[in-house]
Amino acid sequence: MREFPSDVAFTPAVKAVQEQKGSRKSYARMERGDGWRTTITPDLTEFLAGLDMFYLGTASADGQPYTQYRGGSPGFLKALDEKTLAFADFGGNRQYITAGNLSENPKAFLFLMDYSNRQRVKLWGTAKVVEGDPALLERLRDPGYPGKVERAVVFTVEAWDVNCPQHIHRRFSEKQVGPVVEQLRRRVRELEEQLKRARESGRILEG
Repeated sequence: MREFPSDVAFTPAVKAVQEQKGSRKSYARMERGDGWRTTITPDLTEFLAGLDMFYLGTASADGQPYTQYRGGSPGFLKALDEKTLAFADFGGNRQYITAGNLSENPKAFLFLMDYSNRQRVKLWGTAKVVEGDPALLERLRDPGYPGKVERAVVFTVEAWDVNCPQHIHRRFSEKQVGPVVEQLRRRVRELEEQLKRARESGRILEG
């Protein structure tokens, strides 16, 4: 039985290292204070709405870890209720490592990254693969995304925490960068037209 939600990550071995390295007292204060959250808050739901990718961690029965990148339209990782997240699982390379791991070990981890705003959220919990549930798949499906939905992955939250932005390098998606690039291209075309007209009128002499 865990005393604090953060005990899902701060095992006795982790706490022992924290004690050796001098950080245990600060984390003990955190545990006695507000600590980590155990339900999906409006702030987390808002964060999910803009997220178009995340990393899903699972492990086999003997503890072999595996991390999978998942991508989709912004908001494709959805909150079903205050304890449950879910996403549509699309057809891929058919290795089924995540599905196989979850069939024998439900423990899972979500690592959510917003590179452009230098934000990261870590969630611990359990997950399962759901097939043959048309109502759930329809709820998770995005008609505008080209991937074929094959199943759903449902994640039950045990605890989650927000990390500081330290050491996160800012990166921007094609969707974010595209409008800026197009604006610059339009400006280049305008300047090229202005230069062309100036040369044709003789205001600029060829060197």
